[in-house]
Amino acid sequence: MNRDILNKAAEQGVISQQQVTPLLEFIQCYDETETEVTDPAHAEEQLKFIRNFGDIFITLGIAFVAVSISAMDLSGLLWLIPTGLFLLTSEWLVRARRLALPGIALLISTLFFVSRALGIEEFGNSSLQFLTLSLCSLLYYLRYRMPFSLMPTAAGIVAAIISQFGVDMVAHQYLFSLLGGAVFAVAMAFDARDRNRSQRYSDCAFWLHLLASPLIVHGMMTSILFSDSQLLSSGLFKEIGLLIFFLIFMLTALLVDRRAMLVSSLAYAIYAIFQVVENSPLEAENLPLFVFIGFGIFIVFFGTYWYKARSLIFGGLKASRLARYLPYI
Repeated sequence: MNRDILNKAAEQGVISQQQVTPLLEFIQCYDETETEVTDPAHAEEQLKFIRNFGDIFITLGIAFVAVSISAMDLSGLLWLIPTGLFLLTSEWLVRARRLALPGIALLISTLFFVSRALGIEEFGNSSLQFLTLSLCSLLYYLRYRMPFSLMPTAAGIVAAIISQFGVDMVAHQYLFSLLGGAVFAVAMAFDARDRNRSQRYSDCAFWLHLLASPLIVHGMMTSILFSDSQLLSSGLFKEIGLLIFFLIFMLTALLVDRRAMLVSSLAYAIYAIFQVVENSPLEAENLPLFVFIGFGIFIVFFGTYWYKARSLIFGGLKASRLARYLPYI
């Protein structure tokens, strides 16, 4: 339902002109799936990049074309030919028809063809190329205002910095955390501008959170796992440290109301649990299965009562300054 339809209804005498605005506001804040008015403190992370199966169907077509072209024997600047064709397609599907999921496929394909034209071969010597890809993604965002574009924009900058220090993911674990923290800060800046989760800013933050989370988690988890500290090297302190970090990370995700953040930390949390279980005096033939079952049950219940837990744990922050930058508690 949009304003044009309501204006036509007013012109035909179905409703009065004075009822158009309040009726439109009511419809916009009404959750049809719940059949009740949506509480701003329960604004879900909507997957706005897909509307129907038609989007998937078009995306599959784009994928088939992109994969076929990538198998061609092209070299150098010839890769810019399919780049131009995909940009023209973006004008049609993204700018004119506003199709988000096909737009994601088009951008990824375009960046792939540009990377082939740039001749990226070794990660450690490709800082300038990564920055070029980042600039391409930024230009794509400025042209089409597609939130996903910010993710490869940030990823290109992160890759360029990491390539300067080396690809060793253990030797520079703190760098991953710092870069992840920077991306997280940018994501929160977007979130703070859209506390109702109803505008494009929230979608931008969603994709940036998906990038920031694995960077932060990898940096912190590897710092704990490969620490030379005598305290962490004794007993189960490393595994306990992993679980404590996961708990803190989980509470952070709950505070900023981003369940997507937890996905990247689950693998490390499962690893920590298995390490604790293996060193436990408790023995059972199907113990790994019970661990997975327990973890699955935890995810189901935590996901189901997400907002109740958020309100219970952080309800006291409603009147604080911090709450001004967070989704409604």
